[in-house]
Amino acid sequence: MFERIAAAPISCLIIITLSLETAGAKTNEEVLSMPDSRTQEAIALMNDFAERTGLSSDRPPQRYLWTDAFAVCNYIGLSRLTGKKRYQELALELVDRVHRTLGQYRGDDSRTGWIGGLAGQEGEEHPTRGGLRIGKPLPERTPDQAFDERLEWERDGQYFHYLSKWMHALDQVSRSTGHPRFNLWARELAETAHHAFTYLPSAHGPRRMYWKMSIDLKRPLVSSMGQHDPVDGFITFAQLSSTAAKLPTANPEPNLEQETRQLKAMIVAKNMATADPLGLGGLLIDAYRLQQLLQQAGPADSSLLESLLTAALVGLQYYVMSGDLDMPAKHRLAFRELGLAIGLHAIKLMQETSKKNSTQSSLPDGVRIRLRELMQYVSVGEKIESFWRNPEHRNSSIWSEHRNINEVMLATTLVPEGLLVLPLPPLK
Repeated sequence: MFERIAAAPISCLIIITLSLETAGAKTNEEVLSMPDSRTQEAIALMNDFAERTGLSSDRPPQRYLWTDAFAVCNYIGLSRLTGKKRYQELALELVDRVHRTLGQYRGDDSRTGWIGGLAGQEGEEHPTRGGLRIGKPLPERTPDQAFDERLEWERDGQYFHYLSKWMHALDQVSRSTGHPRFNLWARELAETAHHAFTYLPSAHGPRRMYWKMSIDLKRPLVSSMGQHDPVDGFITFAQLSSTAAKLPTANPEPNLEQETRQLKAMIVAKNMATADPLGLGGLLIDAYRLQQLLQQAGPADSSLLESLLTAALVGLQYYVMSGDLDMPAKHRLAFRELGLAIGLHAIKLMQETSKKNSTQSSLPDGVRIRLRELMQYVSVGEKIESFWRNPEHRNSSIWSEHRNINEVMLATTLVPEGLLVLPLPPLK
């Protein structure tokens, strides 16, 4: 669908610079050990993804923001696990491809160039200033077209929750490489997204968020608010600010202080419970990120941490009783279930961290109790992972229809650290 765009001088320079820094530090590629079976399986999945979507081949490019955000984190995680810098280079290349594809108007759009309207060198230096398209197959709905719920799922635009996933992926690149530019791009995207998606109703009610916006961020396409968009946005913005404070050469602007406060004010803890497996996984992932921010002396909220865990526990209890995991593969959406499996990996890491860390006693009793209760559901994640690792269960048409997102998120369940763990940036 999209033409490949020539590589930009700025992005290429960043990739080359990081590669040279790596080569200078270690002339021979370090291999920590022979990858275990889980890592080997994840490597195979991510190599196939790179080949299939044109990242490492001449095949037509297939860029989709949610999937690519997980893929960037997977490559960063594989680089840390194996010591092979090829995976870091794939992550950097994927960042560039996403910005040059989803940061610009579609090939079938009468508009051209960067979505934010920046031109030339300024566009190259700030590729996220206009936001990033979802990557859906159909063009966005025009102002004179009637809303069709079924078609809207296939139409392009911008989703806040996809943008926040990309912010996290960019931030993980900065935390892993020490290069501040990726965190800057994430903060610029955060500022743009916040001002486009949030609004004050005319009736003077509390601030709200649109769920889906047009590609140019000028009009809402779906006005209802995503259930977890405020809390996910708050934690992501807090993470970006925490990272920037730890990067000595980071540009302090935008600082996101006002945006972070506004998102926090929009969170209604009693409304966070869900029985959707992907939503449950998101709550657990957010909880682990919040725990790490608290321990890294970043902006965090222990009362919110307990609320996230409580909401997830309520939803998990209902989901397990629903019987959805007993259905045949042809009636199941793998990526939604895998989102829960990833979140349950986060619970294991939270429990391990709490046991190791001397600040465990500072955690409220409610947090420690919820962690113990949630640990009883870790086997649910293992069951999901085992089911989708079986090749026989990946022969259905519904798996094939979502192959890229399914395989990338399966790889994340196998090597979740790249997505879940917030490493402190290296001192440069």
